[in-house]
Amino acid sequence: MMKIYEILAAKGNQVWSIASDQLVYTAIEMMAEKEVGALIVTEQDALAGIISERDYTRKVILKGKSSREILVKEIMTEKVVVAHDQLKVDECLAMVSEFKVRHLPVMDGDRVIGMVSMGDLVKSIIDEQKFVIDQLEQYIRG
Repeated sequence: MMKIYEILAAKGNQVWSIASDQLVYTAIEMMAEKEVGALIVTEQDALAGIISERDYTRKVILKGKSSREILVKEIMTEKVVVAHDQLKVDECLAMVSEFKVRHLPVMDGDRVIGMVSMGDLVKSIIDEQKFVIDQLEQYIRG
């Protein structure tokens, strides 16, 4: 089973982050520009939370607030579920399912070294299964 550091090696370990005192609008702009569904939130260069499209829809849009008036720290998720780079993909999928999150910051100690999404995890399992199937087909063909 593939480990998280292997996913990061393949997809890259670029981490997009925003300071907690920035406007939610700025965060949404950055997510759109970077084509991601979540950003790491930092305070003094340390992980303070995560802000996702889900946070935006539930805590801004549905409450009739304006993203140009609210700060990221007002809607971010503070209790962040994180993964360590040595975890296996299936362990991370279990975390995603148990905690009902879609993005896992990947940590090395207290430093964020990447982010994986539920889509990244599913893709790696599909790729691994495809490889096994191809190997079995080659074996059967002799």
